[in-house]
Amino acid sequence: MIDLYYWTTPNGHKITLFLEETGLEYTIHPINIGKGDQFAPAFLKIAPNNRIPAIVDNNPNDHGDAISVFESGAILQYLAEKTGKFMATDLRARTQTLEWLNWQMGGLGPMAGQNHHFGVYAPEKIEYAINRYVKETARLYGVLDRRLQDREFIVGDYSIADMACYPWVVPYERQQQNLDDFPNLKRWFEAIAARPATKRAYALVDQVNPGQPPNDDEAKKILFGINSDAK
Repeated sequence: MIDLYYWTTPNGHKITLFLEETGLEYTIHPINIGKGDQFAPAFLKIAPNNRIPAIVDNNPNDHGDAISVFESGAILQYLAEKTGKFMATDLRARTQTLEWLNWQMGGLGPMAGQNHHFGVYAPEKIEYAINRYVKETARLYGVLDRRLQDREFIVGDYSIADMACYPWVVPYERQQQNLDDFPNLKRWFEAIAARPATKRAYALVDQVNPGQPPNDDEAKKILFGINSDAK
């Protein structure tokens, strides 16, 4: 039913989390971003921003032609509306779910991504940039920790907001964060990690990308336009 164009990144994991939770039939089409698969003309027809993930729904609810969707937040919302799962229909709960989904898309994901870039991938370790994004990541962890103070999940019941945020907390050590500093977030994180669907989703890493994240010169050039000798 669903063709998933995927690589083993936090944004990719968002979609496998949803698909494994719901049991929707899907086929993975690996897009190796370290080798430049994201620039293939066929993929760009589906994902014009040349980023994973993207999907093609071959059986949309209107029974019309197949629908392609790019951008992980849009995909989660589309799939939630398609299945009627993991997004409340109540106006207030739905609004909060979309707020926190967009909080992740506009805040936690980009800031943690810059944290990864300057702390791990950048050929020159710029102290100002590293400190800037480590501190902003910590601030965002604090926002989420406060939100979780009196609720099990971000909007009460497990939802696409949680699926969006969780993969960006998984690499917390690489982000120079200590979950013990955020006890509510830590409890939430461990609860999601223990879900069978989460375990199945992350087990796909060993099937799709059993090696390490790309860190060689050619991969850096493709991903970031840099190499290890860049100054």
